[in-house]
Amino acid sequence: MTSSADPAPVPAPAPAGPGLFVVLEGGDGAGKSTQARRLAATLRAEGHEVVRTREPGGTPLGERIRELVLDPAHAPVDPRAEALLFAAARAAHAEQLIRPALAAGRVVVCDRFADSSAAYQGAGRGLGTDRVRELNEWAAAGLVPDLTVLLDVPAGTGRARREDRDGGAGDRLETEPDAFHDAVRRAFLDLAARSPGRYLVLDAGRPEAELAGAVAAAVHERLAAAEVGA
Repeated sequence: MTSSADPAPVPAPAPAGPGLFVVLEGGDGAGKSTQARRLAATLRAEGHEVVRTREPGGTPLGERIRELVLDPAHAPVDPRAEALLFAAARAAHAEQLIRPALAAGRVVVCDRFADSSAAYQGAGRGLGTDRVRELNEWAAAGLVPDLTVLLDVPAGTGRARREDRDGGAGDRLETEPDAFHDAVRRAFLDLAARSPGRYLVLDAGRPEAELAGAVAAAVHERLAAAEVGA
């Protein structure tokens, strides 16, 4: 979870239009940041106003929380404290950045959102996916993505990709053992099965350009539907 994102812009008046909230989810090493970047570039080239952001982060408070909660120097962190820190960052993110952008008709492309907490803290930390999901529904005041793209990757594959990327160094969650990441993966797949209309599940082992095409096609479909319903 070491990806970067565009600096959070200050929401400004924009022409009326349907906003769309798209989230990239998946285990560490799945390629979420790459696909978020490619999607944002595609949509901007088509004339859409796009806000690309990440979690935890997206606001000054969220970025400070990110530094704290992902820093290996702070290990171990009580699972409940970890879940609450992520929820606090999400509350600020949803209220200060995401909702205003959607109200202005922008497309928000976010690297992770509430389902990551349900998977990582709910399943990985054993707090219970439903309990953590309810906490984050409250934190985000009921905000739910229009489309969640799950890039599915086995724990071993994700670890190998991270090792290639940063030589084995990683944040506090990335360096958890494969058993933790296996539990996270199973939780993501379960969440997708519960909400098939919101999720697009893709094999993260497919070529990068092929994945980008599938993601863009799904977003175009949602945008067209939103325009029809406007």
